Formats: sequence, structure tokens, C-alpha cells
Amino acid sequence: MQNTSPTRRALPALAGSRVQSRGFTLTELLVAIGIIAILVSVGIPSYKNVTTANRMSAEINGLLYDMQYARSEAIKQGTPVTVCASWDGQTCLGWVWWGAGWIVFEDKNGNQSVDPGEAVLRSQPALASGDSLWPDNWFYAVTYNREGYALGMPGTVTLHLHDANWNNVITRCLQISLVGQMQTERFGFGNCWW
Repeated sequence: MQNTSPTRRALPALAGSRVQSRGFTLTELLVAIGIIAILVSVGIPSYKNVTTANRMSAEINGLLYDMQYARSEAIKQGTPVTVCASWDGQTCLGWVWWGAGWIVFEDKNGNQSVDPGEAVLRSQPALASGDSLWPDNWFYAVTYNREGYALGMPGTVTLHLHDANWNNVITRCLQISLVGQMQTERFGFGNCWW
């Protein structure tokens, strides 16, 4: 007589089959780590360039907005308004390094200096560490008259904004004409060549 107990029948069936384990083999794990390492090594520098480029665009646009604001205030108030490089946010620097920051102020006598009774309308602190902002024609101030024309400049000027590495790919420029027209440019376009 054959024993038909469930225990004896189940044993031979289990002994002949392989038990599947769930997980990764060492080879699969090493391949996954290699792929992640490649993605990180490519992605981190790209991310850094993108964030630096965004910061540079924000800085040059900040100067553009302040120049536009100064021009519109000069037209609206009917009196000269000056934008100049400034260390302290209260007085003009008197030198061409715009990376120190700048101010917008009422310049009733048009002398490009903050005198008693002339209000500072806006103040921009120094740019991010390592960023530099230099004009191509050595000027430190722009005065807009009541018609919106830019005075105190030696012609059309371009301010060049560079990061600490002077990476041309992310260099930004602001061009200002004597008639008060302004535009931002990327390296390689217009007058944005250094």
C-alpha cells in the first residue's frame, strides 16, 4: 500500500525545484553604481554652469532695471537722475568698478555726486563674490536728463559682467547708447566681446 500523506508528496516536488531569491547580483550592483557615477560626474558641472548663468543674468538684469528706472524717473520728475558705481550705497565711488554695487539718485545739479537734498532712490549691493562688472569706456556714472538722454558718457558704452573664471559662455553685457537705449547681450553678440 502506498503512503499518500501530503508530507511525503510535497518533499520530492520541493527537492526538484529551485528556490528563487529576490535581490541584485554583485555585477548588477556594480553596473548600477557605475551608471550613477557617470550621471553625477556629467550632471554636477552642468548644474553649476546653469546656476552661475542664472545668477549672471539676474545681476545684469538688475543693472538694466535700475538704469531703466533712473531714465523713467528723470523723465517723470523733469530733473536729472544718475546711476553710479558705489561702495556704500550712499555716495558715488568715482571709479569704474561697478562690481562694488551702484546707486540711483536724484542729481538736481547734474554733477554725478550725491549732494545734500538729493535723495538716493535705489541702492544695489556688491555683486556675488568673484563676479566683476567693467565698462569698455572708462565711465563710472550715467546721468539721464528730463528727455531720457544719457549724459556723462564717452559715447555708446558696454558694461561687461564676468564670473570669477571669466567663462565666456556665461558672460553677460549691458549696452547703453547716448539716447538712453539699453539692451543686454551674451558674449559674442553686439559689443560683448571681452
